[in-house]
This record gives sequence, structure tokens and C-alpha cells, in this order.
Amino acid sequence: MKGTFAALFILVLAVPAAAQWLNRTTPGIPRLPDGKPNLSAPAPRGTDGKPDLSGIWRPNPKFNNNLAADLGPGDVPLLPAAAAVLQGRRDTLGKDDPQARCLPPGVPRQSAVPFPFRIIQLPGLIAILYEYGTIYRQIFTDGRELPKDPNPTWMGYSIGRWEGDTLVVETIGFNGKTWLDDLGHPISDKLRVVERFQRRDFGNMDVGITIDDPPTYSRPWSMTMDLRLAADTELLEFICNENNKDPEHLVGK
Repeated sequence: MKGTFAALFILVLAVPAAAQWLNRTTPGIPRLPDGKPNLSAPAPRGTDGKPDLSGIWRPNPKFNNNLAADLGPGDVPLLPAAAAVLQGRRDTLGKDDPQARCLPPGVPRQSAVPFPFRIIQLPGLIAILYEYGTIYRQIFTDGRELPKDPNPTWMGYSIGRWEGDTLVVETIGFNGKTWLDDLGHPISDKLRVVERFQRRDFGNMDVGITIDDPPTYSRPWSMTMDLRLAADTELLEFICNENNKDPEHLVGK
């Protein structure tokens, strides 16, 4: 473990395991006879019959370390210039990672940082509240199109649509300043991310992710990250700029 991942791991260890709302049982969660959440129960559905993705979810942190952790050699088709950028970031131990300087991780990395986030599913809108950095995201499901000439942003502009029981989310309009992971996989401001959210049961969700960035990769490439429901807890405020100790230690080599 090295670079920003090591620094972030230390931050994770410093966060209390229990949230501030003690002895609070989340209503509406199916229970086993011993009172524990039944995470293998069927996924809930909204009044429209679609799966309800609402809840607090915990990511698998290996994908923050390396978004392509489950892929093989050659599955991430870096163009030569992008491969050189990635190698340079590895050689300097990720010292220039924007996330270590409390800048937003971007999409899809924000959903892989090892802190929980809450999905709130509403008619026409899905909001995601991220504990890390106290950042929010809006996914519009009201039928609008993506903006034609978006002002570049850290988190992009997202629209969603349902394909059966799968929520398909398209995001564009990035500023090109984020990394895909601790390893340093690069992006450009032409990045388009497609996410496919599938709630398998009450406590587990898969998110298929396709990275489409022609200036950086010779073709689109895909992976799948897994999320697990965090029951009987709440989010904590996390202000990254408060007492950030990372930058002074990120000296590379």
C-alpha cells in the first residue's frame, strides 16, 4: 500500500465505526429472527414498479485503489501518451493526486472512495449524498437530454433512464482534472461515463461502468463494482479541507 491510497486508508481508520445516531434502527429494512438486517431479501420497489435504489451504500475500496482491479492485461486500452501519464504517476507515488488535496474525486471514483454514500430516489431525480467531502450528485430521470455545451465540472452532468430493472446513467461535462483511481488512470475532458445500477437484492448492488474517452483510451472499456447496504447507520460530516495532513507527506520520489 502506498501513495494516496495509504493516506486515505489512515483516514478511514480514524473515522468512528459507529455513526452519531446511536441505537437507531432503520425503518423498512427486513429483519432476520435475531433482528439483524436480512440483506438477501428481495430488492424493494417504488410505486412505479422500478427497483428502489435508496439507502446508504458502502463501496468495495479495491476499486478506489485500481478501477481495473478485476480486469486483465490489455483490458484497459491506454493510448501511448496516456500510458506515459499513468507510468509517471506511479513513478512519483501518486503525489499529485487531486483527491489528496481535497478536490472532488469525480465520477466514477467518488463512488469507490471507501466512505459510505446515500442514494435518494425521487420522481424525476436521483440524488447521491457522499460522506467523503460532503459532496452531492444529481441524476435527472425526467427525460431531459445531456447539455450540448456544458460548463466543465468535477462531477459532470448526469441523466438516467430505466432499461427494465437497470438504471442506466450517462455523465459528461468533466473538467479532465480528476483521476480514475489511486493508481492514476487518467481522463480527459471528453470523458463519457455510463453506469448501470442493478440492485440484486435488498443488501447488494452491482454498478457496471463503461469508460469512453477517445483522447485517452483507444476504445471504451468496462468493469463492474459492487456495493453493500449499510443498515442502521447514518452519514457523518466529512470536511476534507479541515486538518488535511496529506499534501506535506506526498513528496513522491
